[in-house]
Amino acid sequence: MTDNNRENGPLQVVACIDGSQAALSVCDYAAWASQRMGDPLLLLHVLDEEKYPARTDVSGNIGLGAREHLLNELVELDQQRSKLALKQGHLMLDEAEQRVRADGVDRVNQRQRHDELAGSLVSLEPEARLFVLGLHGEGSNREGAKHVGSQLETVIRSVHRPVLLVPDEYTEPRSAMLAFDGSETAFRSIELLAGTPVFQGMPFHLVMVGQDTDEKRGQMARARDVLAAQDLDVTEAICQGTDVEKALHEYQDEHDIDLLIMGAYGHSCVRRFLVGSTTTRMLETAQKPLVILR
Repeated sequence: MTDNNRENGPLQVVACIDGSQAALSVCDYAAWASQRMGDPLLLLHVLDEEKYPARTDVSGNIGLGAREHLLNELVELDQQRSKLALKQGHLMLDEAEQRVRADGVDRVNQRQRHDELAGSLVSLEPEARLFVLGLHGEGSNREGAKHVGSQLETVIRSVHRPVLLVPDEYTEPRSAMLAFDGSETAFRSIELLAGTPVFQGMPFHLVMVGQDTDEKRGQMARARDVLAAQDLDVTEAICQGTDVEKALHEYQDEHDIDLLIMGAYGHSCVRRFLVGSTTTRMLETAQKPLVILR
C-alpha cells in the first residue's frame, strides 16, 4: 500500500526498515506500538544519498582524462546500482508489510525516500507520533559484530518525537521504567506518558539516580500522582550513586524490566548522560529496547 501523504490524517508510528538483522524486530515492535496506541503504521525505507546518489558526476576523477566511454560506463553502473537498491527497498517494504499485517496491524502505509536518515525523519515529524529503529545497523550483519547504527546518535539529536530503539530479537514488553530527574522537562515527559495507552496494564517503575532526599521524594510523589491518575501501576525507586548507566542497568536487571525510557532533561546528570560520550556505551550495551523522549 502506498502512503497518500495526508496532511491532516492521524499521526503514525514510523518503522525504519533497512537490511539489518533488526529489521524484523523493528516490524514487530512497531506493530506492538501501533496497536497499543491505536495509530496507523508507516513503513519507511531510506536509500542513503551518500551510498546511492540520485545523480553521479565522475567527470573530475583523477586518471580518466578525456576517456568519455569510461566515464559513461561508470555513470551507467552507478545508475544500475541505485535502481537495484530501490527495487530491493520496495521488496523489503512489501515483506515488512506482510509481517506487520500478520502481527494484527490493518492500517499500513509505505514510503521510500532518497535522502539521509536523520533529515528524512525530521521531515516526517509533523505526521509521526513515534519512530522505531534498530539498535544495530546493517554493518552489524558482518562477522557477527553488533555495532550501534552509525546514524543513530545523529537521529537522537535531530528529532523531537519519541524514538524507540530495539534489539535484534523481539520480546513483547510487559513492564517499563522511566529514568526520571525531577526537572520540569521531566514532568512534561511524565504528562506525555500519562496521555498514552501504551503502558496501561503493565508495571511501571519511576527511577531516580542520586542521593535520597526529601526533595527527590516530593518530586517522585508528584510524578506518581500524575501517572496513577491514568491507572498506571507505579513503583518508585531512588538509586544511590553517580554512574547513571550502571545504576539504571542494575535496576532494570534486578527487576526484569523490559523497556527503559529516558529523556533529555535540562542539565542534570541524566541530560549529560544522554547527550554526552556515555550515549554510545549505553546503546552498545543495551540488550532490551530503549525509548528516548525529546
